[in-house]
Amino acid sequence: MNAVTIGSAILLPLLGALVHADAAGQDASRRELVLTILFDNWTEEDDLQTGWGFAALLETPDHTVLFDTGADGRILLENMRVLGKDPSRVHAIVISHAHGDHTSGMQALLASGVRPELYVLDAFPAGTTEAFSGPLEAIDASPGQEIVPGIRTTGVVGASIPEQALILDTKDGPIVLTGCAHPGVLEMISRAAELSGRPVIGLMGGLHLIQTPEEEVAAIVGRIQAQGVVKVGPTHCSGAQAMAAFQEAYGGDYVPLGVGRVIRLPLS
Repeated sequence: MNAVTIGSAILLPLLGALVHADAAGQDASRRELVLTILFDNWTEEDDLQTGWGFAALLETPDHTVLFDTGADGRILLENMRVLGKDPSRVHAIVISHAHGDHTSGMQALLASGVRPELYVLDAFPAGTTEAFSGPLEAIDASPGQEIVPGIRTTGVVGASIPEQALILDTKDGPIVLTGCAHPGVLEMISRAAELSGRPVIGLMGGLHLIQTPEEEVAAIVGRIQAQGVVKVGPTHCSGAQAMAAFQEAYGGDYVPLGVGRVIRLPLS
């Protein structure tokens, strides 16, 4: 399991070489947010499992938030076990959008006995929230709403597939964490910047570019760079072609993700 410290000085250079993920659990008193990928299509670790879907754990000194639950609860919980993450510590779950590869891990979590807060969108199609929420009382997230200190939601973006992203309020500026970015990654970035009143400096998660033509991907990468985004970590539904395009464009500012990846971010 590899950890990356994305440090201060405008979030940019990587302030440490890759270190063992166990270091991410040390010194919880530090004012930082630790992001761990729990469910993804990719991994470089032999003891972790993959699947089509996405889930990320966000730990601050005082709270733990789960963003999406992946497509398979068994895989989600096993990866949490291997990574030393306790489901009972999850304070809140935020669901990006109502697709099974982001919601189907919920039932296994609930069966483990956890009862966190659940943040959804009232724009989700009728009946979908009830299908995965179980005994949890869903909270309809509003634009800019604070989930826990340092983590906010964009609220609903898009209409045909309504989705929310998370805004991570780091010391050097907002970072956007997306589930799939179905409404369009540029729209997600713009909404986050509008709510933050500051340019977005980092972007991670699924970007839904897997079927986007190469020329269009290149144009999107250029527009993201023009908006001042200086760190990117595409994964899940971003697609290998788009991931390669981002890696070529961003070079050392490209952050590879995948199950087991740990990102350390200084909180504001």
